[in-house]
Amino acid sequence: MELHLKIIGIFLICLALIHIIFPKYFNWKQELASLSLFNRQVMQVHTFFIAFTVFLMGILCAFCSHDLVTTPLGRKIAMGLGLFWFIRLLIQFFGYSTELWKGKIFETTVHIFFSVFWMYLTTVFTLVYLNR
Repeated sequence: MELHLKIIGIFLICLALIHIIFPKYFNWKQELASLSLFNRQVMQVHTFFIAFTVFLMGILCAFCSHDLVTTPLGRKIAMGLGLFWFIRLLIQFFGYSTELWKGKIFETTVHIFFSVFWMYLTTVFTLVYLNR
C-alpha cells in the first residue's frame, strides 16, 4: 500500500500544481467578469485552497505513507481521505451535467480519467484504513 500512496502523492501534487493554469485555461478574466467582486474572489480563493489542500494531501501521501499505513492515526486519516475522494467521485457523476462532456472526445476522456482516478484514490485509502 505504501507504494500506492507514494504514487497517489505524486499525482495529487501534480493535480494541485495544474490549478495554476486554471485562470488562463478557463478564461476566468472574461468568464468571471460578470460576477460581483465578492463572488469572483470567493471563486479564486476557494480554488486556491482546494489546490493547496490537494497539494498537502499529496505531500502527506508521498512522504508519510509509512505512517498512514502503520499507525492508528494514519489509518484514521486514510479513512477521512477515502471518504473525501468517494464524495468527489459522486460529484463527478451527480454534480456535473453530462452536457459538459458527453459527445466530446477530449472532455469525455478527461471525465473517464478522473472517474477512474477518484475510484483509485477511494479504494487505496479505504484499503489502508481497513489495514489490507
